[in-house]
Amino acid sequence: MLEAVGLTKRYSGIPAVQNVSFQIRRGQILGYLGPNGSGKSTTVKMLTGLIGASSGEILFDGEKVRAGDQSFSRQLGYVPEEPHLYSHLTGAEYLRLVGRLRSIPRQPLEQKIDAFIDLFSLGDARYELLLNYSKGMRQKILLSAALLHNPEVLILDEPFSGLDVGAALILRNLLKALAREGKVILYSSHVLEVVEKVCSEVVILHKGRIVAYDTIERLRELKASPSLESVFAQLAVPEDTSAIAERAIAVMKVQ
Repeated sequence: MLEAVGLTKRYSGIPAVQNVSFQIRRGQILGYLGPNGSGKSTTVKMLTGLIGASSGEILFDGEKVRAGDQSFSRQLGYVPEEPHLYSHLTGAEYLRLVGRLRSIPRQPLEQKIDAFIDLFSLGDARYELLLNYSKGMRQKILLSAALLHNPEVLILDEPFSGLDVGAALILRNLLKALAREGKVILYSSHVLEVVEKVCSEVVILHKGRIVAYDTIERLRELKASPSLESVFAQLAVPEDTSAIAERAIAVMKVQ
């Protein structure tokens, strides 16, 4: 189980995340939601060890995780929101580099690379430089790299970004299969339709604080809402979005 306990992050004394606590059990996919600037990416960076917390702690299977903790890093697969790949490498070369850094033996590594390239329909681009890959193709490489070492914990920040319909369907089913394998999965996203289909529980952030943490079904009941989108709108989108749309149309018509 992965636990966040009172996580807080301040920049120059200003809190970006305040007293955030949640648990992700093995076999669970937790949706992590919030508008831009709500603290989602900051939380993800703390969980992955990219930045330290100002206060609070992270626990994995009851053991405290510290920044730079290699024993936890070895069990972690991470897909960042913004892909930063070595553009002078091919897709296969990049996966080979990641696999070697993960100390995966050569023969199984090559088998994994071949399999992921095939699964994500990247065979025709296998020897092309990442510089020439589309956004969706780069996303497939990032997903493959995160899964190469069979991690126990997956932290996914907008993993569906840029994927075509076929790849998105594959990933959706893959997430469910990984949960059945007992993986711990945090899925941070703005795509509420997918979250509703794959996640059992969700955390909703607003201005760095948790405003909801429950099962999707329970949140719909509490807010008398037909969908997760309408629940999210009530909790994290205080503006009248219809009125904003009408104002935008009015601005466009200014002569």
